[in-house]
Amino acid sequence: MTATTASPSLALGERSALRIPRQAWLPAVGIAVAVALWWLATEVIFAGRPLVSQFSPALAVRGLAELAAGPLLNAASASVFRLLAGLIIATILGTLIGLAVGSLRSVDQAASPVLLFLRMVSPLSWAPVVVIAFGVGDPPVVALVTAAAVWPIATGVAEGVRAVNPGHVSVARSLGATRAEVLRRVTWPTVQPALLTGVRQALGIAWVVLVPAEMLGVTSGLGYQILNAKDQLAYHHVTALILVIGTLGYLIDTVARWALATRRQRLAEAAT
Repeated sequence: MTATTASPSLALGERSALRIPRQAWLPAVGIAVAVALWWLATEVIFAGRPLVSQFSPALAVRGLAELAAGPLLNAASASVFRLLAGLIIATILGTLIGLAVGSLRSVDQAASPVLLFLRMVSPLSWAPVVVIAFGVGDPPVVALVTAAAVWPIATGVAEGVRAVNPGHVSVARSLGATRAEVLRRVTWPTVQPALLTGVRQALGIAWVVLVPAEMLGVTSGLGYQILNAKDQLAYHHVTALILVIGTLGYLIDTVARWALATRRQRLAEAAT
């Protein structure tokens, strides 16, 4: 009787151990459906248009193999370098702007119309200006990435400063803390989560702006490779590069989410 009753529970435990979590297989199903729709559109629905078939999944895989044996690694490295350079500059500028706007009401009131105006201007609108100012090469691309990334960071920092508990500031000052010590000991810990959230938002915007920015006077990067593939009528390379850009963007956002969650956890542990 004991062996008979233990056997079903053991089998149930084995099935539970082999069961794939929903968060693992649902994304795989979504990707499979997207690829199936992609194949359906390029190979069935628009099969009568030869140019559309150049964007099919099979040719995209071939394009990936051809690019991987050629300029893909250098292009991706150049793009990531420009992204990080622009993001670092934007983080410094955005933090300074956010601290000033969030801390001083007069600065907020005076700068608010100008900052809102600049936020509403597409970063790519500055392309002629930055090309004239910085010439060709990496500097104008980094400048456009900075222009795209600075505003989410500045907004996040300003909101973080406004969220600081005034009581904590009053206690620190009553204990003789200087303005710099209040900023370092009271304001900065509260601002950090908002800064990290702004950086994550800035990453997505900057990555979207980076690719068209690399079509302006540079000879490397993923944006340049798309333009080059179009000029050579290598449309399967265009599709392959789109896959690379989307995959890299997904990985960058995943790393940013992990860093944000980790930092928030550490700040919460430090607070307790």
